[in-house]
Amino acid sequence: MKKTLGAVALIGASALVLAGCAGGSGNGGGSSSEEGAEIRVWLVGTDTPQDARDYLKKTFEDENPGSTLVIEEQQWTGLVDKLTTSLSSNDSPDIVEMGNTQAPAFTSSGALLSLADIEGDLGGDDLLPGFVQAGSWDGTLYAAPYYSGARVVFYNTAMYEQAGVAVPTTLDEYVSNGVTLAGALPGVSGVYFPGKDWYNALPFIWENGGEIAVQDGDEWDAQLSSDESLAGLAQVQELMTKASLAPKDGDETEGWVPFRTEQSATYSAPSWAYWSIVADEDKQPTAVADTTGYYALPGMEGGTAQVFAGGSNVGIAAKSKNPDLAKSALEIMLSDEYQTILAEAGLVPALVSLGDKVAAATPELATVIAAAAANAKLTPASPNWADVEAQGIMQDLFVNIANGGDIKDLATAADEQIESILNG
Repeated sequence: MKKTLGAVALIGASALVLAGCAGGSGNGGGSSSEEGAEIRVWLVGTDTPQDARDYLKKTFEDENPGSTLVIEEQQWTGLVDKLTTSLSSNDSPDIVEMGNTQAPAFTSSGALLSLADIEGDLGGDDLLPGFVQAGSWDGTLYAAPYYSGARVVFYNTAMYEQAGVAVPTTLDEYVSNGVTLAGALPGVSGVYFPGKDWYNALPFIWENGGEIAVQDGDEWDAQLSSDESLAGLAQVQELMTKASLAPKDGDETEGWVPFRTEQSATYSAPSWAYWSIVADEDKQPTAVADTTGYYALPGMEGGTAQVFAGGSNVGIAAKSKNPDLAKSALEIMLSDEYQTILAEAGLVPALVSLGDKVAAATPELATVIAAAAANAKLTPASPNWADVEAQGIMQDLFVNIANGGDIKDLATAADEQIESILNG
């Protein structure tokens, strides 16, 4: 998980992809697999560690003599638009990674090959249930879970002590702590919260009883302007305007940098960010290696808040020219060995049975990760949700909130846009 997408409005991922991908549940739009083929795998960002990439390439080529596997790294920014175009072209990649919130746009459009015949080989009932749901359409799996990430809160223990604040037990305390920290530590964000970071804003909506949108029959009812959601948005605005020095138009990319350089006292991020916080690119300890603590974001009434379930799904293009070889590669990516490599890099693996393999510095961090994952929540399960992301509606909403805009007016306008897209 983890993304600012292009601002060009999609005519609907479904319509564009269907133009070139009829029969997504068949045996692929191209020719059948042949020896000596090249399999192209799109991985997004740098979350997949190099050890996993090396394992995938070597294992695939050992198991399929004469064939090669090439990994092409993509970026989260503009990914929906790029997938929409590429999956409908005659030069489609074979395997593609996508964010879990983006998957419904492609599972519903015929862009991906059915995985029903190999679902058991990919893990079957051992696959992360929420991600199976995100990657399925009409009861058929098209995009398998790849990895998940539970969001946890990292904090600078020395800064908390200096400002006289303790680990919060409620969401209100989390907000007030952020303001207190910013006031006590000039030049430091009490909570690092860039304007486009809507992922970290969602828990405030949910914990106050609000929703982004709910389905009522065949229609979607956007609810960001409800009283409950507005209460959460008010908390977000207080943090963004009074506790954060992050760019008002910035995104969450590499948010660990200001934290590890002691420019931020609190930072909420997927659990795997821990390793980028305590060690630099040369794997040397950072300035906060010994002062980094962690806790689960608290709920309104205590306990653990509902947080956004970041992560990815992975599928095979319907137009893959070598679907059988692509299936072979995908089975490697969902194997115990490959998923264990992901887990050891701090990612929550796609296979539930490997959950205890997730790398954590201490048993306490492992407990925090588990608590956050248990309360994780997804965005609306609409095939058109990817269009909401692609048009930057959520990002624009929170940039305007960060700049002090009227939250009711902004939320009402966002609701109108979201309903237009989801019900389009």
